[in-house]
Amino acid sequence: MKKFSASTWTWFLIPSIIGVFLFMVPIKYGGDWIVPIAVLANWLAAIITPVILWVAVAVLGIAALGSVIMLFAPKKAPEERSFLENLFGVTVFWTVVRVLGAIFAVLTALKLGPEAVWSKNTGGLLLDPADGLVTFLFTIFIFAGLLLPLLMNFGLLEFFGTMMVKIMRPLFKLPGRSSIDALASWVGDGTIGVLLTDKQYQEGHYTKKEASIIATTFSVVSITFSIVIIGTVGMEKYFLPFYGTVVLTGLILALIMPRIYPLSRKKEEYIDGRKFTGEEEQVPPGYNAVTHGLENALSTAQKNRHLGRTFSDGMKNVFDMWFGVIPVVMAFGTIALILAEYTSLFQIIGKPFEPYLALLQIPEAASAAPLMIIGFADMFLPSILADGTITSEVTLFTVAAISVVQLIYMSEVGGLILGTKIPVNIFELFVIFLLRTLIALPIISVIAHLLF
Repeated sequence: MKKFSASTWTWFLIPSIIGVFLFMVPIKYGGDWIVPIAVLANWLAAIITPVILWVAVAVLGIAALGSVIMLFAPKKAPEERSFLENLFGVTVFWTVVRVLGAIFAVLTALKLGPEAVWSKNTGGLLLDPADGLVTFLFTIFIFAGLLLPLLMNFGLLEFFGTMMVKIMRPLFKLPGRSSIDALASWVGDGTIGVLLTDKQYQEGHYTKKEASIIATTFSVVSITFSIVIIGTVGMEKYFLPFYGTVVLTGLILALIMPRIYPLSRKKEEYIDGRKFTGEEEQVPPGYNAVTHGLENALSTAQKNRHLGRTFSDGMKNVFDMWFGVIPVVMAFGTIALILAEYTSLFQIIGKPFEPYLALLQIPEAASAAPLMIIGFADMFLPSILADGTITSEVTLFTVAAISVVQLIYMSEVGGLILGTKIPVNIFELFVIFLLRTLIALPIISVIAHLLF
């Protein structure tokens, strides 16, 4: 192993330890266990609550206007485009999505137009100044954008990538470095995992297939949200078996989903067209996994000793998330919630689940069937609608658990994935959502029947 100076070790260890603490170590705050990055986001959100709604509207408006202007600007080669030109220079489809997100934001903020757009269960749910997803994303993106380089730029991913490859590759068809993404999602928040995966994909560390698998399989709902879900159906005393069920089902799904359509069909090539060879994961002669991982980590730390550049890259991350991701969440999230709240679409497409639930001997199958599909709009909807309408403990437990392991819901993770460069479209997200539901139901129902 090469020799490195003490300062290089410091550049590897200090930022990495701080990054792990901020993104992965839950602390007790306000009675809940929450990662420090979310504490910072909540703290800032509380300070700027009086103005956050209008900041959100302004940013969504700028994203839409900038994209419309760029549609008519002279076209340049990718390497000649400035940061702003790349920020606003999107396709016609994504320009329409940004315009739609801005329109929904204005109508919601001013309570104009059809109530279906701005009601408290649709646009109002996303844009609520106190706890709306869109307004929360503004603050979490500030800290995530600025501080993600602590996880990414100073060798942590290189170290764990080499250490974990013999576990992640055969089991989940993923590189070892993806273990950090998975852990950040599991103990932190699914949105953090998606953002970390997107940055890794754009920087050429993940193939199209790997990025798609990580984003749709490991963007796990945090422990905090799981506590809220089981509490919503009034079964808090069963949290430990509930979360154990979620973990077990999630692991089984993580083994299966990469091996079936649509994830199995994703190309094993990087964003720049390079083909995956697997050579970068080989441990050279004279090294073991630890020494090879350390050398890779320290070499990375040695190249990234520029705090100014790290801060500059972080600010670009923030603007990229603000103008690129939030309009998509607002547009697709509002549409999905409108369909869930004001149409019978989810009841109709959920009808085929009734005989499936009956086959699994789930009581009140007719009432539970639509709840199997409505989670595609928002994770909380199944548990909220089940509370007070379903009385069977088996069914309540099943509904709560399935809503957590489905993972893909358009008001957050689904909309977030669509706003990134990760190559998964809305049809594929819906197929993944359905497959996760179909595969998870027998596992969860067996455990529910054993418990009650």
